[in-house]
Amino acid sequence: MIIEPRVKGFLCITAHPDGCAKNIEEQIDYVKSLGAIKNGCKSALIIGSSTGYGLASRICAAFGCKASTVGVFFERAGDVARERPGSAGWYNTQAFTKKAQEEGLYVANINGDAFSDEIKQQAIDAIKQSPLGKVDLIIYSLASPRRTDPQTGQVYRSVLKTIGQERVDKSLDTDKGTVINVTVPSANEKEVSDTVKTMGGEDWELWIKALEKAGVIADGCTSVAYSYIGPKLTYPIYRDGTIGEAKKDLEATAERIDNTLKLYRGKAFVSINKALVTQASSAIPVVPLYVSILYKVMKQKGIHEDCIMQIARLFSQQMYNDNCIEFDDEGRARIDDLELRDDVQNEVFGIWEKITTENLNDLTDFAGYKAEFLKLFGFGVDGVDYSKDCQI
Repeated sequence: MIIEPRVKGFLCITAHPDGCAKNIEEQIDYVKSLGAIKNGCKSALIIGSSTGYGLASRICAAFGCKASTVGVFFERAGDVARERPGSAGWYNTQAFTKKAQEEGLYVANINGDAFSDEIKQQAIDAIKQSPLGKVDLIIYSLASPRRTDPQTGQVYRSVLKTIGQERVDKSLDTDKGTVINVTVPSANEKEVSDTVKTMGGEDWELWIKALEKAGVIADGCTSVAYSYIGPKLTYPIYRDGTIGEAKKDLEATAERIDNTLKLYRGKAFVSINKALVTQASSAIPVVPLYVSILYKVMKQKGIHEDCIMQIARLFSQQMYNDNCIEFDDEGRARIDDLELRDDVQNEVFGIWEKITTENLNDLTDFAGYKAEFLKLFGFGVDGVDYSKDCQI
């Protein structure tokens, strides 16, 4: 069938298998172009491995370090009878698996609810079947609006709200290409706690406990979770809002996991990453407009990085290759350093103050934002003939 993008707001309900495959190939080629990573991981578990930073981590582990990988994700296969394409993450994983197996690398894919005990056990079984039988890298990269507690069965849902008082700020209507004002309501105590339960560090810690109990944590094991802080411009919506509370809980959890992994001569930490176009970030008010401005400024300065470039830098310049991680005062790795440079933020804020619908395309990289968003779903990728039928 011929597949075209069907976009509404921050959702694209179609994905192109050939475009996704080409996108994966480009990321693999980039990692290979940097050369082999010395003293890298040998066996990695990536929780949330099918898109974004999790996918980039799996590519870096496999094609930079030549590691075995076990990927956990929740994606939808294509439905031929209903002529319904699968999700982008499904096609990404298919393409990654094909490329990794061609190079003789061990690959195991676990599709299901990563919060559940069942999926944790399936991942443990897959790790035991891998060449090392253990993991020396655990990446936690989940972004879910909903979580079912495996012990109680209670369902928690996250919300994108402020804390204290509502916030009115500029945002971007990505459908219409207009600058608008949005009102972000204030959360009540239950909404805050539910967001922390959904997107905080509790599940990360449950994974570590399950892996330790199963005896599959290797000596020297590193565990990393990804987070974002951003500029003061976005604090009311993000860092000081409900999502920010969840991220602070994630950071506190890292300290406890670090104490556990020290028993294996390992470590755990949170990596603070750059603002990017991802399926998750596109849903956050204010952020699409901020990212469009940020991309314009960083591209002009020649310091823009996408997902794969960010994680490749983390792997090759900090975690491995005989390097040391550059922690901040809170024990976090910072690869958002280029985004938060004073010259970058001063220019971003100057544009933010005068941005309107009329000057949007001149002062921002909204075109780049839209192109990168579509690329997440396999559209607009160079070298793909979108007029041809493709198998779903």
